[in-house]
Amino acid sequence: MSKVKNIITIQHPESVHHTNGMIGSWTDWPLTEKGRRQAANIGYRLKKEFEGRLGSLYCSPLLRTKETANIIGKELSLDPQFSDALKERGLGKAVGKSVAWLKENIEREELTVFDKCFDDAESRSDVWQRLYPFYNEILTNDDENIILISHGDTLSVFNVMWLGLDLLALNTIDLYGASGGVSFLQQNSTGKRVIRKLGDTSYMSI
Repeated sequence: MSKVKNIITIQHPESVHHTNGMIGSWTDWPLTEKGRRQAANIGYRLKKEFEGRLGSLYCSPLLRTKETANIIGKELSLDPQFSDALKERGLGKAVGKSVAWLKENIEREELTVFDKCFDDAESRSDVWQRLYPFYNEILTNDDENIILISHGDTLSVFNVMWLGLDLLALNTIDLYGASGGVSFLQQNSTGKRVIRKLGDTSYMSI
């Protein structure tokens, strides 16, 4: 019999790089003031909805997700546990550059999960490989209710894993959320998995 799992994934809300034309990736952008209010609203809504039934909180160590986790964790009385597996995809020499710079200087188009826009960047396959051990760990641990706070591209990879699809599925599909979106993933005792909500942005407002 499979373990029952309820996983809530949260894509961090508004960060400075959403407003200034810069690349997110591994640059340590903070949340904007608006983003901090959005994170507080998400925490408030989850606290009301789950009333102490949320057991653990995992988070990317990048500043924008760290801030999100600290705000939400305070509301839920949970201490964030940081994991590099949840970091956004590394874009190599484009880190710290603008989106316009990337478009002008990209070395190759990413047509498959194995392609890298720059030689020193991560492919989506690389993200899959670093995420998969963490995915297996939380799937088999004793926590029934788990929160993950991460980034758009990383969470899209996680969603494909959750549905039991393989890496190559990412060549033809994507399961993206939205900035500040909250998703609800559930596995019942028979092992059946569903995505009940994907990228619900209503949690950012009260």
